[in-house]
This record gives sequence, C-alpha cells and structure tokens, in this order.
Amino acid sequence: MILRQFISRGVVNSHLYAPLKRRPGSQDMARPSSDLADFRKIFSNAQNIAIITGAGVSAESGVPTFRGAGGYWRKWEAQRLATPEAFSRNPSRVWEFYHYRREVMLTKNPNPAHQAIAECEERLSKHGRTVTVITQNIDELHRRAGSKNILELHGSLFKTRCMSCGHEAANYKSPICAALEGKGAPDPETDDANIPVQHLPRCEQGECQGLLRPAVVWFGETLDSDILTQAEQVLDSCDLCLVVGTSSVVYPAAMFAPQVAARGVPVAEFNMENTPATMRFKFHFHGPCGTTLPPALERHENETK
Repeated sequence: MILRQFISRGVVNSHLYAPLKRRPGSQDMARPSSDLADFRKIFSNAQNIAIITGAGVSAESGVPTFRGAGGYWRKWEAQRLATPEAFSRNPSRVWEFYHYRREVMLTKNPNPAHQAIAECEERLSKHGRTVTVITQNIDELHRRAGSKNILELHGSLFKTRCMSCGHEAANYKSPICAALEGKGAPDPETDDANIPVQHLPRCEQGECQGLLRPAVVWFGETLDSDILTQAEQVLDSCDLCLVVGTSSVVYPAAMFAPQVAARGVPVAEFNMENTPATMRFKFHFHGPCGTTLPPALERHENETK
C-alpha cells in the first residue's frame, strides 16, 4: 500500500526513505545491478509493468526542467511561481510563466524514451500484458508519443480550470489569450507585462467568464484523489517497476518506487545520476533515457509476434 499521507505535492527529505520496511526475503541494500540481460529476463515474464517518469525524460526533448541551477524564469525561482499563493498575488506573472512553457512545448517532440514506452505498451497489450505510465510531467509528450495508459499526477500544461465554476477543459490555443501573445520571455531583464486580470484567460463555459488557471498541481496542493487511487492500484499490482528520469525528491511520487521495492518487486532506475532512492532498487542503468531505455524495452526473443 502506497503511503497515503503523502498526498500534497512537495519536496521530500532523504530521511523519509528510512522508515520503509522491507519484506523478508526482499532484495537487500547491495549496489544495484546494471546487467541488462538479467533485467530482460525479468521483463520478459512481467505481466503488469508500471513506469514512473519525471523531468529527465522530457529534458532529452529539450524541455526546460527548472531544476537546480537552471531553475529560474527571469529572476524568479520556478518553484515559487508554481504555487496557489503566487497566482493569487500576481496572476499575470504566473500566466506569463505558463504561457512561455506552453509555447516552448509546442516546438518539442517525443524522444526515443517516450517512443520506446509507447511502442512497448502497444506491443504487450496484444498479449494481455499491461504497461501503465505514471508521470510527474505536465507536457503531454507521452500522449503524443502514443501511450494510452497514462496517469498524469501533476496535471497538464494544456488543460485549464476555472477559478469560479471549476470547469476543467483541454486548451491548445496559441496564444491562450490575445493579451499573452509575445509575452513570457524568460530573460532576467524582461519586465513583467502586468496584464490586467480581466484580459487574462477567461472561462468560456456558458456565461461564466471566470479567471482560468493552469490545471496543474502546484506545490502545496493536493493531488487528484482519483488519479492517486489509480496509481496506487497500478503500483500495488505491478510485478515490475521502472523509474525513468526522475530525481526521486518530489513527493508523493518519490515514495512510490521505494514502496514497491519494499514488497520485493524488481525496480529498475534509468537516470543520468544516482538518486536518494537508488540503493533501494534492483537495477540502475546510468545514462540518457533515450539511449538506455529502448534496448531495455524492445521485443524480447521469447515474445510471440
């Protein structure tokens, strides 16, 4: 059972991994293996595969991750803009930030890691095997690559929610409203546009005209309970778990794979570097996900066509 107390988005401290109890007979804390052949044997027998993805997958498509030293938009730390308080104080600035991200995403494409996951899901589904993507990303690149079983933990850049009536809808307009056209430049010297609130994106549901916000989960907000329940069900039933391009520091997603590993299920991490959770996993494959993931998920010799 996944830790239900971690239902609000935030940054996890490494000491929170310590209390996770390991089932008797489950793998110990030995250094993870990088034996691809060993992973492939397990993969060939897995019936229900959960794939948890993070910003590292999208970074290989050229998507800004807003992590570490590059985590700024203009002079603002990106995580400080991704809060309900920031939107309440300055909806124009926050909308400029998200308009910039939306426009950037329209120029990006899925990379080999996205494509390998989508192809694997389609191929295995023909044999009654399931692949479910549980993603922290809000860019919809998994969907564009062709994945069907996707749980978007943090929402989508291309959905909006009305602050008045609560209506949520897909929105792919470019620009999302006339006042934001040409706005959102990330250069630190760029001044805020200070767009009047009445000219920001508005609800078109009936005669509502309420202020829209991005339908994403901001830091400090609670994740959608239905999505969290579905993710919990997938992780409780999976017999193989992959953790791809995630830093394992943003909860609740950071707790998912360690909890799966604690019940003895093989977990394979694909990342450019070790994470706070690496030592809890059976496998770790170092390098760009677009390079390491495709050979891991390609058709196994035991698969029937």
